[in-house]
Amino acid sequence: MSVSREILKGFVDMHVHAGPSIAVRKVDAAEMLFQAEEAGYKAFLVKDHYFPTMMGTKMVTQHLAKNGCQVFGGIALNQSVGMFNLHAVDAAYQLGAKTVYMPTVSARNHVVGHSGGHFVGSGNMQIVDNGSIYLDEEGNLNPDCVKVIEYIAKRPDIILCTGHGRAAEVDAVVTKAVELGVAKICVNHPHFLVNATYEQMTKWADMGAYIELNAAVFSSIAKSGTCPDEVIGEILKAVPKEKIVLDSDLGQKVNVAPVEGMYQFICKLVDEFGVTEEEINLMGKETPSMLLGI
Repeated sequence: MSVSREILKGFVDMHVHAGPSIAVRKVDAAEMLFQAEEAGYKAFLVKDHYFPTMMGTKMVTQHLAKNGCQVFGGIALNQSVGMFNLHAVDAAYQLGAKTVYMPTVSARNHVVGHSGGHFVGSGNMQIVDNGSIYLDEEGNLNPDCVKVIEYIAKRPDIILCTGHGRAAEVDAVVTKAVELGVAKICVNHPHFLVNATYEQMTKWADMGAYIELNAAVFSSIAKSGTCPDEVIGEILKAVPKEKIVLDSDLGQKVNVAPVEGMYQFICKLVDEFGVTEEEINLMGKETPSMLLGI
């Protein structure tokens, strides 16, 4: 690797799948903290598809953090929390949630996208979730979804994340969020599962949303990844660097640990795509710090 590991100092990973979780994870939140601190991370955020993560992240930050690394959490609006459950969103916010995700595992698009194999993140869930579509044929969002967006619009410290819906659902969410004045919007891996076009990514960035570029979806980094590396170059051309959020989306048992995977991905960006250290710092440190308010 031609890039020094010093580049990880101050890094902020907004998308880590650390345990405890229904699925077996590579690391739990405490182990992730130890590895992040060793690398010099400023912060990371733990995402879980089934339960809010703030109870665990608050505890590990309070009792285990030694070098100032902060650990944050969020809530994903899937069936396990009642989908567009405003009470769950409010409770999560009171507990310090930084991110609210539109449906991930409970989006019909996610279910269809994994119909050919088991989704590793679901562990051994026993009750079938056939997934929901939250955009009607006329292009109107589910009213309860709109209520959640309205709630977020009044709280500029929450990051609205778009989840695993199809591109049309993501577009409707971004459009409504901008209309209602949501301060922080992050489009989750539009190049994976969402199947957005590069033109849509450009459009969403122009509207003010941040576009996620994550390591885990690329087959050259993660065993579970399916995207070819050329997608990286296309995203870098379609989206301004100041609108990209660089993160790992790692933590799956079959893959490399999040910190190591993040380092490998950074090296790829620098060595193969000509991304500068300043741009890495912007996408992986400055922008996510701004979004998290740290």
